[in-house]
Amino acid sequence: MAHSAETLYNGTKVFISENHRFGTDAMLLSGFCRPRRAERAVDLCSGCGIVALRWHDLGHRGECLSVELDAEGTDLLEQAVAEQPECGHIRPLNRDLNELKADGGYHLVAANPPYFTGGYVSPEAARATARHEGGCTLEQVAAAAARLLRDGGRFAMCNRPEHLARTCCILSAAGLEPKRLVFAKQTPKDAPWLFLLEAQKNRKPGLRFEPDIYMADETGRPSLQLQAIYRQGM
Repeated sequence: MAHSAETLYNGTKVFISENHRFGTDAMLLSGFCRPRRAERAVDLCSGCGIVALRWHDLGHRGECLSVELDAEGTDLLEQAVAEQPECGHIRPLNRDLNELKADGGYHLVAANPPYFTGGYVSPEAARATARHEGGCTLEQVAAAAARLLRDGGRFAMCNRPEHLARTCCILSAAGLEPKRLVFAKQTPKDAPWLFLLEAQKNRKPGLRFEPDIYMADETGRPSLQLQAIYRQGM
């Protein structure tokens, strides 16, 4: 399998292929929901493992399960872990999340799920799986996270703003109460293109809106805020 490597801020390598790359949304998600150093964490819909590897780059050393349905994505992460022994706490798992056995003991679960429920579907299986709900619906992601998490554990995800109301309803129904919300905008004057949401298992309602994230300032240059998130998370 042809692949190349991207190096994160603190030197961790991420292997990518034509079908399994990562973008700003994964970088923002991994910075938004950093696990504490020794916490047990899970990266669902992991693709090439970018969230798990970014957590490592930011200092996480606890057990980390990285679950991906497409075998090519899992292979990329396995190679990254094999070439970086310090990443040995990350366990790649090629598994349908509906078949994922859970002990209910994880502190943090994150997911960058498929965003689209309709429209054009790529004929390439890997790209279609990554972009469209089919074998991985938001309801299934929420159910898997609820099974994995301990009481009070955190679930974090990102999605398009038009799915926010539906997302909150689905998470609440699964016992994951929305607690933190951040919108990402291209510039301060633009409408948001992404939201980042953190929920907690079996907790009372109470949603906190946090300051927006801007990709660029008014001049079009990358914002200092974005640069800081890329270096050290939120």
